[in-house]
Amino acid sequence: MRRVSASVSTALALGLLLTACGGGEDQASPPAQKCDETLAPAAVDAVGSLLGTRESDWAGIGLDRTVDVLIEDQAREGRPPGHPSMCEVTTDASPKSGIDVDVWLNDSGSLYDDGTTKWWNQGRSLYAMGREASADTKSAALFVGCSSPRLKGSDKQPTSIGAELKFDKPVKGAYPADTPATREAYLTVLHSVTLAVVKELGCENNAGLPETPVFETRKWRGQP
Repeated sequence: MRRVSASVSTALALGLLLTACGGGEDQASPPAQKCDETLAPAAVDAVGSLLGTRESDWAGIGLDRTVDVLIEDQAREGRPPGHPSMCEVTTDASPKSGIDVDVWLNDSGSLYDDGTTKWWNQGRSLYAMGREASADTKSAALFVGCSSPRLKGSDKQPTSIGAELKFDKPVKGAYPADTPATREAYLTVLHSVTLAVVKELGCENNAGLPETPVFETRKWRGQP
């Protein structure tokens, strides 16, 4: 399996070059600190590359509250509509943009690769990571199955957890380039956050996630 690709390494190096002129005591804290330190160094670099700067602001409910919400939702009958963002990283650079990461309980059968949509014609790629991972130029999604003493009934049937990253572009702005490097940068961030969540939950075998992201692509169901 391919762990780190040349394309994402090149993109991250470019992002660091673009932000190397920043600094000073007033520079905003790195996104790793602002997302409850759920971002590995490679994910921090990916955020900087995607946003074009390391100066960022953070919002969201964070790691501990996200885990609490997952446990609460699993324990109740019926689940509330919607879910709060775990981590939002935004920049005031012009044009302003941001990255939004959500983590929630999802239906175990609710995956992109269900054979009903030709995602490959829409520029979305499928990856061999977790139960399912996919990304395009606008977003990425990662699904895992977690067996944990903290999640009711997951010892009999792993609880399905979904995570999604969305790039919030400005109205007059653009999404990052439609390249493998962009998709892999998204998945680098999403993998890091999701891995932190499953570790905090105590999921068996880290819910099947490796310590570093996998960028091996797969064919979609029905794809020629």
